[in-house]
Amino acid sequence: MDAPSWPVGWRCLLLVALVGSARGQGARSCEEVGKLFQGRLAGAVPGLPGSPRAGPDLQVCTSEKPTCCTRKMEERYQTAAHQDMQQALQTSSSTLKFLISRNAAAFQETLETLIRQAENYTSILFCNTYRNMAIEAAASVQEFFTDVGLYLFGADVNPEEFVNRFFDSLFPLVYDHLINPGVADSSLEYSECIRMARRDLSPFGNIPQRVMGQMGRSLLPSRTFLQALNLGIEVINTTDHLHFSKECSRAILRMQYCPHCQGLTLSKPCMGYCLNVMRGCLAHMAELNPHWHAFIRSLEELSDAMHGKYDIEHVLLNFHLLVNDAVMQAHLDGPKLSDQVNKICGRPSRTPTQSPRCSFDESKQKYGMQISARNEEETLANRRKEFINSLRLHRTFYGALADQLCVNHLAAADGLPCWNGEDIVKSYSQRVVGNGIKDQSGNPEIKVKGTDPVINQIIDKLKHVIQLLQGRSPKPNKWELQMGSGGGLAEQVSGDCDDEDGCGASGSGEVKRTLKVADWMPDEMNLSDVEQIHQTDSGSTLDTTGSGCTAATESMTFTLMGAVMLLPKLW
Repeated sequence: MDAPSWPVGWRCLLLVALVGSARGQGARSCEEVGKLFQGRLAGAVPGLPGSPRAGPDLQVCTSEKPTCCTRKMEERYQTAAHQDMQQALQTSSSTLKFLISRNAAAFQETLETLIRQAENYTSILFCNTYRNMAIEAAASVQEFFTDVGLYLFGADVNPEEFVNRFFDSLFPLVYDHLINPGVADSSLEYSECIRMARRDLSPFGNIPQRVMGQMGRSLLPSRTFLQALNLGIEVINTTDHLHFSKECSRAILRMQYCPHCQGLTLSKPCMGYCLNVMRGCLAHMAELNPHWHAFIRSLEELSDAMHGKYDIEHVLLNFHLLVNDAVMQAHLDGPKLSDQVNKICGRPSRTPTQSPRCSFDESKQKYGMQISARNEEETLANRRKEFINSLRLHRTFYGALADQLCVNHLAAADGLPCWNGEDIVKSYSQRVVGNGIKDQSGNPEIKVKGTDPVINQIIDKLKHVIQLLQGRSPKPNKWELQMGSGGGLAEQVSGDCDDEDGCGASGSGEVKRTLKVADWMPDEMNLSDVEQIHQTDSGSTLDTTGSGCTAATESMTFTLMGAVMLLPKLW
């Protein structure tokens, strides 16, 4: 034999030896089978065969050869095969599930931080610029941002209502402290009259409507994005624990443990055989593939659209600027508003009072939010982009799941002797079918019947959330926004950010997208610890630090929001 032929010859001899060894595993004793059986199923089991014998009572692992299995062993193997399958599914989906759940939690935490930051900006505005009304405004500011968080995380609150409620409560304060400074009405009824008159008098111009538009365009997509991620986790959890048909369970048992009954404890199924079994068992799950693909594509489209006026980071961090513009608008129109209020509410009997001001406590030294220059990679939009790029790698997860299980976990490597469902062979000779229900009609290993109601329910949920995602994705030219009911805001908006929506420069100096959201946030925050940097059009910066300025109430917490976030229902 020539030298180049030796490797081929040795491989042939080795293959023959392995096949012969495998065929002879069960000929001598069932000792190894018993050890593996007891080790796999935890503990000693009485009545295990010591040597091969006839097994006429076996239901699945039938063979003309003597067997090392009893009917009880076969039943236990059936349970083990089901557990193995569940474990394999969970292992295959673990990376995908961790990717979605980790990012869902990270996005929620980032949004909570942004809300805290925006609340502090607004509190600082009152404390630094409108100190006489700061204490009285604190409760309204806190309530507004609590509602923002509740809405973002799935609660049934109406943005139009909480925006109106904020400006309704703001008008009496502005009237008492700016339009008629230094005096305050002792009558709660008179303050309520002023509050109720706000929507008729429009003391803040079109700013409340602009806030409604900005909040609707930015909060709703973010809320839908978070809800969609939670649905993605629900889909994976459901398919991880899918109930298999009796036909599938028998096929998995035959593939995984019937070789043990013949003493073939080291064998693995042939690749083609494994693919037929797994593609049959997961045929219904493979029907999720086009919907899962569309789900990820819709998430990507929504994420790409959440910029400019749709960017929640921009809207929240610049809310205080619109509040300042609203107060200044009312102050400038003070004489006219005073006459209008007198006509509606009458002239009150007032007594001069001294309003409480922000307290100063320069001795307190706490660590709070650090607002500093940030890299472009640190923005919320780029975090979403990184997540979507990773998620796109899993677009065909359900269509390729059966193949991945066989290649990564179950089947023998190419060229090695393998189990074909009856014996150890060199290769599998049956036809290998494709993925999906339609391709299973010719499956030689398993019959697939009907539809799976659980899978159908998941498909319906995916279709629903895809519609929501696509409905929240603004088109390149315009997007009609419908907010709430009872008054209902409906407006046509362009896809670009303009000055009217607060994306351009503001008279009080806009906070640009060069702010870093702190990765760490203390439980308690003092307004004295927040340094706010306004960047003007000329490039200079204005430091409006509230030196020791503290509000009467602490910044809001998000315990309630966390509870609301637990898998909010979309249907």
